[in-house]
Amino acid sequence: MRAIQITEFGGPEVLRPADLPDPVPGPGDLLVEVERSGVNYADTHRVEDTYLSSSALPLVPGSEVVGRTPDGRRVVAMVESGGYAERAVAPAGMAVDIPDGVDAGTALALLVQGSTAWVLLRRNVHLAEGESVVVHAGAGGVGSIAVQLARTFGAGRVIATAGSADKRELALELGADAAVDSRAEDMTTALVEANEGRRVDAVLDMTGGRVTDESLRALAPFGRLAFYGMASREAPKPVQLPNLMRHSATVSGMWLPHAFQLPGDVVGRAMAEMFDLVRAGRLRAVLGGEYPLGEARRAHEDLRSRATRGKLVLDPTR
Repeated sequence: MRAIQITEFGGPEVLRPADLPDPVPGPGDLLVEVERSGVNYADTHRVEDTYLSSSALPLVPGSEVVGRTPDGRRVVAMVESGGYAERAVAPAGMAVDIPDGVDAGTALALLVQGSTAWVLLRRNVHLAEGESVVVHAGAGGVGSIAVQLARTFGAGRVIATAGSADKRELALELGADAAVDSRAEDMTTALVEANEGRRVDAVLDMTGGRVTDESLRALAPFGRLAFYGMASREAPKPVQLPNLMRHSATVSGMWLPHAFQLPGDVVGRAMAEMFDLVRAGRLRAVLGGEYPLGEARRAHEDLRSRATRGKLVLDPTR
């Protein structure tokens, strides 16, 4: 089969096409004939070996696929690795059947980005009706869905950040009440001003560095910041627990694979709710680009440049 394989860690330049044997499913696995593969920021970290879990070489990157199983089911599934290929193996428990009327790109966007946004809002910050929420990278894969879900969940004010005028305009089109330049010199002041002079109740942050530090300072009493990525590749300052107590603030982290371990099929419920919203026309995935499988390097370059918006996918049929 055709695949993208890395034999050394590094930047996008280590992503190279390769001809490899088909993967062999084990007990409890599904073999998926891949229709589309998702591209995520986590993939760029895995290729560098800077991800939360280390990787072994050689490696076929990719953690999510849409495709058909041998018995004809059309599924979207998480995979440990191997998504950038014509065929992949997924644990049966991490595959979700796709209802009619949902395209491959949307299904991929909902599985990782959508579930991430849903869990952040429902489980991490416990967004309550009428509360204000900041969505950093509001035109990105997670952010574009989080803006819409926050509005659906009854947020009183949704504030998005983005680095260009067109991305800020997209966030406003998706339902944000205000859009802030992500390059603001003082993010604390910018967020408070965007919230009409009040500190904010919740922040969804995947940036890191000073943006995280200054967003934390923008929290109202009992405000919550959920940290789920570090796109800047700059660590925020260590959080001092006495400062959390002083401001009655909460900081949490979220890594999506843990959500699959929660009792009650949390991810399955999230997907079912989002599929219903998509089919009702109340939620749309922003699809930011589709690349032939052999152009995975260009997809990573575009993603890391922060020039993209929405969900990026690879097409193994091209």
